[in-house]
Amino acid sequence: MVRIMFAGGGTGGHIFPGIALADAIKKIEQNAEIIFVGTKGRIESRVVPKAGYKFVSIWISGFRRSLDPRNLLFPLKLVVSLIQSFFILKKFKPDVVVGTGGYVSGPPVFVASLAGIPTLIQEQNSYPGITTRLLSSLVDEVHISFDITRKYLKRKDNVFLSGNPVRSNLKIYPKDEALRFFGLDIGKKTLFIFGGSAGARSINQAVLEVIDELISEGIQVIWQTGALDFEDIKKRCEGEIGVRVFKFIDEIDYAYSACDLVLCRAGATTISEITYFGVPSILVPYPFATANHQYENARVLFENGAGEILLDAELKSKLKEKIFKLINDDEKLQMMREKAKALSNPNASELIAKSILKLARKKNVQHG
Repeated sequence: MVRIMFAGGGTGGHIFPGIALADAIKKIEQNAEIIFVGTKGRIESRVVPKAGYKFVSIWISGFRRSLDPRNLLFPLKLVVSLIQSFFILKKFKPDVVVGTGGYVSGPPVFVASLAGIPTLIQEQNSYPGITTRLLSSLVDEVHISFDITRKYLKRKDNVFLSGNPVRSNLKIYPKDEALRFFGLDIGKKTLFIFGGSAGARSINQAVLEVIDELISEGIQVIWQTGALDFEDIKKRCEGEIGVRVFKFIDEIDYAYSACDLVLCRAGATTISEITYFGVPSILVPYPFATANHQYENARVLFENGAGEILLDAELKSKLKEKIFKLINDDEKLQMMREKAKALSNPNASELIAKSILKLARKKNVQHG
């Protein structure tokens, strides 16, 4: 039986690719035993068990770049997490350890590499996180989502361009079926707005200022607001024809399939999904993202003609112009769809899953 350990978390962008890979592995090796290592109280502690996988936690948190008294605990947490990782590895005896990013993936992947256990890192962002940069020379394989990522890694011989795994339950629907799902008009242009699972206040507020003009121009809106702004926006848009407001959209694949244009943040998971669906985008990078990685993600799409960038500070002054200019330009939208699709690798999950299993079997052969 193959035993595989995943380590990653802190955000959905680090955990959902891991779950996508675990699902892909299960399709190939039904009997594979899989465990996830993460932190208590973060998204992984809820999402992983819900996806049907075993979850164990270690005591670690990120090092904050600002002067923060919580940083004083970081050295202690690092030592404790390394010890915890050693004992988890000893007990589970994985054939391979996979890091999917974030500070939580560091200790298990580092200890596994020292112990001679095959290791693999899957990096979602175009500018790799600090954990990937520090460990990329030690691990057996690094699988990147964008070719530009190579230049930030010292070692090149173990780097593979594989794409970013998307959730296995996402499906591309015919546009008319997706529009009917939301009760929208098949003959009108549709804008999908969201700021990630928690929403984005700056995007929400900027859209509220132009919503009347969008409606008057016959543009339909699918709007995932997040929990914080949901009640206010729902009340404001009540009774408006062609506006659908949600706190959170579980069936997000219908929203991607229905829209002509998406207005969103530029997190790695979002980028992988909009390229998978081939959706033209206006990307508003979160201005406080670590190492400005959302801007770097957005830049890849912009430079490849797949998306437009609108800075958070420009939302109120330039949003209306940006939306109307794009959504009414059918030729440009079609070109952007094709360019976005070209950046995606729909087989990423299967490709990386096969690499993980190959590493696991290699270990079994060496120790067999």
